Amino acid sequence: MNQDHKNLFAAIFLSIVVLVGWQYFVGAPKMEKARTDAREQQVARPTAPTAGGQTAPAPGVAPSTAPQPVRPRAELLAASPRIAIDTDSLMGSVALKGGRIDDVLLKKYRETPDPKSPNIVLLSPSGSEHPFYAELGFVPAPGQQVAVPGPDAVWTADGRKLTATTPVTLSWENGQGLKFLRRISVDNDYLFTIVDTVENTGANAVALHPFSLVARHGRPALQGYAVLHEGLIGVVGDSGIQEWAYDKIEKETGAQKKFKGTGGWVGFTDKYWAAVVAPDQTKPFDATLSASPGTVAAKNYQADFVGEATSIAPGAKVESKTYVFAGAKVSELLDRYQANPGLSKFELLIDWGWFYFITKPLFNLLDLIYKLVGNFGVAILIVTVLVKLAFLPLANKSYLSMAKMKALQPQMKAIQERYPDDKVKQQQEQMELFKREKVNPVSGCLPMLVQIPVFFALYKVLFVTIEMRQAPFFGWIKDLSQPDPTNIFNLFGLLPFDPTQIPVFGSFLWLGIWPLIMGVSMWVQMKMNPEATDPVQRQMFAWMPVIFTFMLGSFPVGLVIYWTWNNVLSVAQQWWIMKRAGVPFELWDNLVKTFRRKPA
Repeated sequence: MNQDHKNLFAAIFLSIVVLVGWQYFVGAPKMEKARTDAREQQVARPTAPTAGGQTAPAPGVAPSTAPQPVRPRAELLAASPRIAIDTDSLMGSVALKGGRIDDVLLKKYRETPDPKSPNIVLLSPSGSEHPFYAELGFVPAPGQQVAVPGPDAVWTADGRKLTATTPVTLSWENGQGLKFLRRISVDNDYLFTIVDTVENTGANAVALHPFSLVARHGRPALQGYAVLHEGLIGVVGDSGIQEWAYDKIEKETGAQKKFKGTGGWVGFTDKYWAAVVAPDQTKPFDATLSASPGTVAAKNYQADFVGEATSIAPGAKVESKTYVFAGAKVSELLDRYQANPGLSKFELLIDWGWFYFITKPLFNLLDLIYKLVGNFGVAILIVTVLVKLAFLPLANKSYLSMAKMKALQPQMKAIQERYPDDKVKQQQEQMELFKREKVNPVSGCLPMLVQIPVFFALYKVLFVTIEMRQAPFFGWIKDLSQPDPTNIFNLFGLLPFDPTQIPVFGSFLWLGIWPLIMGVSMWVQMKMNPEATDPVQRQMFAWMPVIFTFMLGSFPVGLVIYWTWNNVLSVAQQWWIMKRAGVPFELWDNLVKTFRRKPA
């Protein structure tokens, strides 16, 4: 076996390793993680924990793991007195027992594209299957023996329904001279504004710390992509964005991270939804992100803040303002809340990534075009065209360089024939040829490297923004944020089974119509360029479309459509540039050579 054949087999082996590795480390772990979490939750459900138990919560301390039996969500909601929430975007209720915001459903979002499917349930009460809630109030300063309202305190309300135009005030007295009032208002989107007032009618001064927290029992089902942050999140003063995955916070000392600062917010983020609490942005506070011990299903996670102690003299009263965001991470809304009421860096609740300075403007452009054309898939196609036009000068340089390289192919082949067994001499002679003809072999690659951050930013936009969720395209594509629902391995739905659910091999069998079209477009694009003179490189390039077809099979179909359209535009762009440069466009000849029978 000669060295070229050895290199070829090594290249094929490495290509397969890339494909298998991608599925093993990205696709399969995501699916297995979801199955494992589901199994643990089923085992642990009879003793699901409650953060804070039946006593006042402890901000800044890892949440409690006291067990509490799981009860149906509807039963729990009916068992406690509540105030209904009804706005254009939200429905649910506020619990009068404990004063928690623990029942929130999103009116504008459903679990599937079917308009009759259930609404997204964001927050649920303690003791339910997936507890997730916001709680706020006061804790006594050290050395103070003061009764404050806790999870068992039953508040009195001055109304029965909370709407965007009718706030509700809750009241509770401790019987020791302290009267607590809580005014809750909400806008027509997802922001609650809570003003807590404490009035001291007793004979002695008291000192209290305001606090607020978001608690989550059990780890939720995760998307599992490295490009997306899911878990605890916050901005505290000048600390910048803090992103802590569930397993990452568990590994910290004491399973918690503490921060100090003025201005900011803390909470939890999923791919499309979030629940966070934010104090008065002008006052300093201590924030803690924490986890409790236990199995995945039995862990509690908490994000909280505690403000500075305030002394309340007899006959005086103090106020504390808190904001609670519970809803969809719509970029336009987050920008609005960052401006008013001034939540610090609130736009970072969306994981824009390292290339924020590219990603955010790119999204704004995509969203603007979407609002004009009314179809997110069409907006993706238009933005791809605009990106191509922006990089036209770089592409022109790249393709002209490739054209010059193509013109030198006969001379390069002659060098290889002259020194068939001396690779070093071949390279030396080729470099002399490039120098003599004033051709830079890397100049065709450098412009592409400049474009990589833009392409990655567009990928990030298509992956993390809620505007893509359940956005239809045409034909069978009803949700651009999900993989292509068709599959070649069940004959595109003719066979009644889902190949992706087959154990062990299922993650390799996610291959729909659009990924196949993308693979063909990539293969055609590669046929436009001169074939590599090295046989190993030739085989590597021949395998690349196959590898990428399988890699992108389980990706959001919006991204696959973008990639396909980008390949088609690249072919058209290269044809136009080469025609202007007077270089022969040999795509058809190359395609014919591929299928032509080679002589024995």
